Amino acid sequence: MSTSIESVLHETRVFPPPAAFVAQANVSGQAAYQALLDEADRDPNGFWGRLARENLQWTKPFTQVLDESNPPFYKWFGDGELNVSANCLDVNLVNGNADKIAIIFEADGGEVVKVTYRQLHERVCKFANALKSLGYKVGDRAIIYLPMSIEAVVAMQACARLGVIHSVVFGGFSSKSLHERITDVGASLVITADAQMRGGKAIALKPAVDEALGMGGCEAVRHSIVYRRTGGEVAWDAKRDLWMHEIAEKQSADCPPVPVNAEHPLFILYTSGSTGKPKGVQHSSGGYLLWAKLTMQWTFDAKPSDIFWCTADVGWVTGHSYITYGPLAAGMTQVVFEGVPTYPDAGRFWKMIQDHKVTTFYTAPTAIRSLIKASDANAAHHPKSFDLSSLRLLGSVGEPINPEAWMWYHINVGGERCPIVDTWWQTETGGHMITPLPGVTPLKPGSCTTRLPGITAAIVDETGGDVEAGHGGFLVIKRPWPSMIRTIWGDPDRYQKSYFPSELRGYYLAGDGAQCDADGCFWIMGRIDDVLNVSGHRLGTMEVESALVAHELVAEAAVVGRPDATTGEAVVAFVVLKRSRPEGDEAIAIGKQLRDWVAKEIGPIAKPKEIRFGENLPKTRSGKIMRRLLRVVAKGEEVTQDVSTLENPAILDQLSKPV
Repeated sequence: MSTSIESVLHETRVFPPPAAFVAQANVSGQAAYQALLDEADRDPNGFWGRLARENLQWTKPFTQVLDESNPPFYKWFGDGELNVSANCLDVNLVNGNADKIAIIFEADGGEVVKVTYRQLHERVCKFANALKSLGYKVGDRAIIYLPMSIEAVVAMQACARLGVIHSVVFGGFSSKSLHERITDVGASLVITADAQMRGGKAIALKPAVDEALGMGGCEAVRHSIVYRRTGGEVAWDAKRDLWMHEIAEKQSADCPPVPVNAEHPLFILYTSGSTGKPKGVQHSSGGYLLWAKLTMQWTFDAKPSDIFWCTADVGWVTGHSYITYGPLAAGMTQVVFEGVPTYPDAGRFWKMIQDHKVTTFYTAPTAIRSLIKASDANAAHHPKSFDLSSLRLLGSVGEPINPEAWMWYHINVGGERCPIVDTWWQTETGGHMITPLPGVTPLKPGSCTTRLPGITAAIVDETGGDVEAGHGGFLVIKRPWPSMIRTIWGDPDRYQKSYFPSELRGYYLAGDGAQCDADGCFWIMGRIDDVLNVSGHRLGTMEVESALVAHELVAEAAVVGRPDATTGEAVVAFVVLKRSRPEGDEAIAIGKQLRDWVAKEIGPIAKPKEIRFGENLPKTRSGKIMRRLLRVVAKGEEVTQDVSTLENPAILDQLSKPV
């Protein structure tokens, strides 16, 4: 392994938490935070056991907190039983929240629907009973391919209620990506929609499902349940297809939750790896839910009066932890939205905060950067044109936020009064790991600051030894935690090799390079493997390369990332065709053809921002593609490294010209 991390940080601005916020915070002041750290470090099992008993309702109490007899296949609360849906919904029917608004849903066209906890519970029970009537039971796997909607939350919660393991696929993914996930997880059920609305346009979803199911290997799928979102015409297979509303409306509103073991898989969520095949990250029921709820209370300082809004899609882990599970387990009112932040105009986010009196706003640096541009272009879309006085806390997720975007967010959205929780975590971690606590932590623009209690984050070298402050290394977690990934579905060897390499003493390897400053604050410096982070979405370079090489014109391809002001990282592809290198208009036309091809094979998020054509790729004499040099070329920088090992150094000049 190797990492190239700058060792000097220049950010000196520090923003202490506002005194008024500290006074009312769930974790108030440094002493309260330190007490939690000390408890967790002194007696980890006692700490986690106490929190699990206090925060979750168990149908069978656990007697063992952590089973570490077979590392890294750790088990948490392994002899206990509970139901995740009951902990999100049923508890709110008896604690005074039954008639509290659970979800404020705003559709792409601005229509608003509100449901209480009682109404949401009824909808989940009816749909769960419909699934039960079709024979679905504990351990079955369901693919969920839905637009952002109340129905998406209902589908996920209904699966959890029955012990059906769900795997949500982002609605922007292609039929091929869908097929890979259906077959890998062995799904017997698909829940989808006729279409989704995005930016005023209907984008069909069911045809992608039909195409995926027709590719072969999906014979286990017995039903495709369809949510009628737009009412447009859809192809119909009478043996397989069912309307969601038709099968749910006739069911009872009482569906007893099925107790499952704490280690029962709640969901499998696919994330990109450095090889072509996506990884099915498997999460548990008990440990995952505990951390989703705790981080709502700690990171977001959840209060009964809050209106919480996480702008993520449920197709990503952020939408699992901080839409479908965490806010409901915490009994919060939350906003869920369909669409994009720039439709009907770039003031949409700010208008929604104003209209719904949002108190806690959690979004991605990509969205912030795009809205900075829009605000500069039109004052009517600037946050200061809206009443954002309801806000008390801001959050950032998906990638490191650059300091100047942080400052814009702080000044223009937060009015210089709202703490910003810049959260570092991953699909694999289940919830926040390193983040400011808003009633405790002095904020540094661009830093995710400090570890949460119970999370033993550290920076180490290639042998697992701790590195000094100010020096770069690998970000690791030294001890297991309840919401951690349990395995890669169907591939335990890959799980062990990917996340717990023996050379790092069995620590969890996050895959990010990072460093700590003199104050103990963490700074994330980027991926150490070949995984790109585009708009907060992880893409394996091998996935994109494989898609390009599958095109009939392409002989070879190499994909790297380069910094991008809007998306964080942009995909840059270096392509060798099976014919001579194109130039001019022909290169532009073929470049467009290849971009569209990648969008079809993987999804629009994977489209290369740039494609550069060469007669060859820079290779060593042993045939290895020198991707580190391609990263330099992609940034538009001069290659100053030694290229004497290259077989064809002149090719770098050719590849420096974008289409």
